[in-house]
Amino acid sequence: MSTKDFVEKDYYKVLGVSKDATEAEIKKAYRKLARENHPDANKGDARAEERFKEISEANDVLSDPKRRKEYDEARALFGNGAIFGEGRGRGPGGATGPGGFGFDLGDLFGSVPGGGGAAGGFGGGIGDVFGGLFNRGTARTQPRRGQDIESDVTLSFTEAVDGATVPLRMSNQAACKRCSGTGDKNGTPRVCPGCMGTGQVSRSGGGGFSLTDPCVECKGRGLVAQDPCDECKGSGRARSSRTMQVRIPAGVSDGQRIRLRGKGTPGERGGPAGDLYVVVHVQPHPVFGRRGDNLTVTVPVTFPEAALGAEIKVPTLGGPAVTLKLPPGTPNGRTMRARGKGAVRKDGTRGDLLVTVEVVVPPAVEGKALDALESYREATAGTNPRAELFKAAKGV
Repeated sequence: MSTKDFVEKDYYKVLGVSKDATEAEIKKAYRKLARENHPDANKGDARAEERFKEISEANDVLSDPKRRKEYDEARALFGNGAIFGEGRGRGPGGATGPGGFGFDLGDLFGSVPGGGGAAGGFGGGIGDVFGGLFNRGTARTQPRRGQDIESDVTLSFTEAVDGATVPLRMSNQAACKRCSGTGDKNGTPRVCPGCMGTGQVSRSGGGGFSLTDPCVECKGRGLVAQDPCDECKGSGRARSSRTMQVRIPAGVSDGQRIRLRGKGTPGERGGPAGDLYVVVHVQPHPVFGRRGDNLTVTVPVTFPEAALGAEIKVPTLGGPAVTLKLPPGTPNGRTMRARGKGAVRKDGTRGDLLVTVEVVVPPAVEGKALDALESYREATAGTNPRAELFKAAKGV
């Protein structure tokens, strides 16, 4: 913001006090107006937020005797519009000044064409002289976004596939209820003198680069308590616990990180809340597995079913069994597909159930079964299933 803008501001009018108001009167007026217009008490009200900035800016100047004196002197000298084309006289060269004094306003504000040299004995110009008073950080008391937080939730296999609403108990930092998040007992914190309300300070990083760090005086808040709150010790934040009902969408996988916007730590001074990241852990299922959007299951079958073909029933997750037809000569390990019996996809459709056949060998064979197998072995004695294996091993 320019020096002209600041000189034209009437801080006494902003606080509603007279020009000869005492420090106590200024402090009282500031506290009253700050409480009424604090962003935390007027969430979503941009006008109240802007008003709070003006009030804080006015108090920042008028509550400091040295800065107040500089401000009064500046307004006495320039506050009537003399240097901005509204004065009563006009000097040589078209320059306007009180009583018609002849001087070049470009020189006063360090805007001499072709260089920035001292003019009229003013060194770097009036802009430099008053820059320390008026050109403070304009980011003071800006809304501050809340922090992101992360939590874990454990789901059963079925909950992960179908989706579930689970209670999630959160413990994080929220606005202190005792001081309404201001950090001050009276609800009237001051703009941090270390960073002028920006919450950040710059330092040289070498090579002409500048690095920005959080202000250590206010810990990045931009405000410091005049009378620290006993509950939060001036931080404006206190430990808060709450239980939320969180909806986990269908089809989540183990290790997936879900982002819930605005469910993190509440913001400060009307700023938005942070986000909540939920890391999902899925318990294994004794029967079913997962491969992307498809579910998997291994189904045992007998040798006659695999050799001669058969219709077999296969379980599904949470639904009725399905019937699959095994063609004659089905080999061990073949995978068949039951469409639409898998996990829920993002578009609401379902993946498939992949059924892998496993031929079961009985631990003991007796009676007619033994006789039948002996007969089968005799009937197939001329067949060597390993012949092709040996050929391949020899490179034939």
